[in-house]
Amino acid sequence: MPFVPGVAAGAARRSLIAVLSLAAMFAAIGATLVAAPAASAKVLPGGISARSGLEAEIPESTEEVPVETAPGEIEGEVTQAGKAALVGTRAIAPLNAPAMVKRVIAAANHIRATPYVWGGGHGSFTSTGYDCSGAVSYALHGGKLLSTPLTSGSLESFGEEGPGRWITIYANAAHTYMVVAGLRFDTAGDESGTGPRWHPTTAAAATGSYVVRHPVGY
Repeated sequence: MPFVPGVAAGAARRSLIAVLSLAAMFAAIGATLVAAPAASAKVLPGGISARSGLEAEIPESTEEVPVETAPGEIEGEVTQAGKAALVGTRAIAPLNAPAMVKRVIAAANHIRATPYVWGGGHGSFTSTGYDCSGAVSYALHGGKLLSTPLTSGSLESFGEEGPGRWITIYANAAHTYMVVAGLRFDTAGDESGTGPRWHPTTAAAATGSYVVRHPVGY
């Protein structure tokens, strides 16, 4: 067949278009294969991918529990501190608790089964047992509210005067305890043994008059 310039040029254009179409198709397939695993990767709290095999550390105090609110409260607003739940021997912070309060509760949970040791928690926050002020100091330290353990007498001047919205400390020269989100953290009043424990009642187990204090802002 004799060479015809117009026909040859048309054939060349069609070949080029076909090649470009195939290239575009393969590029699209490749992009889909790359994007699919990423789309299926679930991101856990803390930004850790579920595909990494690692689990995000979720503080136990963030577990969902019923939160008590004031009557007539507008949805989305917090007008009253929630009440912590006592599950076995462990306290669970309400959802609306500030992060600092959750840290205090988590720290108290950490030592909730230790025995009573006079002077425990004063030479160092880390101890095999705790006395009343050592236990309160440990929990407050967990909330980054205290850098050095305090005695019961020293806690009489801690923070601000009066009860707090979330945390209230009761102290005198002989004993101290605190109420956090409606639960009492105390080394007194445990029938099964002594040591730092959570209690559902807020009334003092040890007799005497107490100075009432609370952390600034809480």
